[in-house]
Amino acid sequence: MSERTIALVTGANKGIGYEIAAGLGALGWRVGVGARDDRRRQAAVEKLREAGVDAFGVPLDVTDDASAAAAAQLIEDQAGRLDVLVNNAAITGGMPQEPTRVDPATIRTVVETNVIGVIRVTNAMLPLLRLSASPRIVNMSSSVGSLTRQSGPGAEQTTGPVAVAYAPSKTFLNAVTLQYAREFRGTDILINAACPGYVATDLNGFRGVRTPEQGAAIAIKLATLPDNGPTGQFFEDAGPVPW
Repeated sequence: MSERTIALVTGANKGIGYEIAAGLGALGWRVGVGARDDRRRQAAVEKLREAGVDAFGVPLDVTDDASAAAAAQLIEDQAGRLDVLVNNAAITGGMPQEPTRVDPATIRTVVETNVIGVIRVTNAMLPLLRLSASPRIVNMSSSVGSLTRQSGPGAEQTTGPVAVAYAPSKTFLNAVTLQYAREFRGTDILINAACPGYVATDLNGFRGVRTPEQGAAIAIKLATLPDNGPTGQFFEDAGPVPW
């Protein structure tokens, strides 16, 4: 079993996920790069290794049970346990998403990746996380999932356009995070939701105002919480995000 801290980041072949992997790797951690696309995953691993990160590829489709199970087996074979899981993989489902016009299939697809995918991967990795002395789970959420901000007078500025698939998927993810925290009460597992801010990625057509590296900072902070750190909460760089 490795003495180094072992992390898995889903959707880590580009954008925020890649920068989370890079940031954790810069701490001297061994990092699994979870991604569906073989070519992009390998390219990300090679780039991280060139930067001095001890990275390894983890084929992972978060919408597939067998893929999640195989990823867990690979990590067990590679490292013997998992210390940190960052559930970063997500999709928007495409825009526009006005509730009166959306195809219900779009909502199903988004929830399958952004919510059920997180549950699927988390549960597959839990046996390995329970072998860690300080297990951490970070669920990458968004301020668009904040009902407080969505219902405020400046909602368009703080949570973007109406998006009946994507925004509620992040609200759902926040609620799921809370339920995990309740179940994990009394254990060493700390689980929190993170908002990276409005980051320029292909998810939003690179319209964001923050860099992927800036967006990764809150995930890295939550991945490295001390044993008496918070759990079941929702954070951005400035502090707690209102539910």
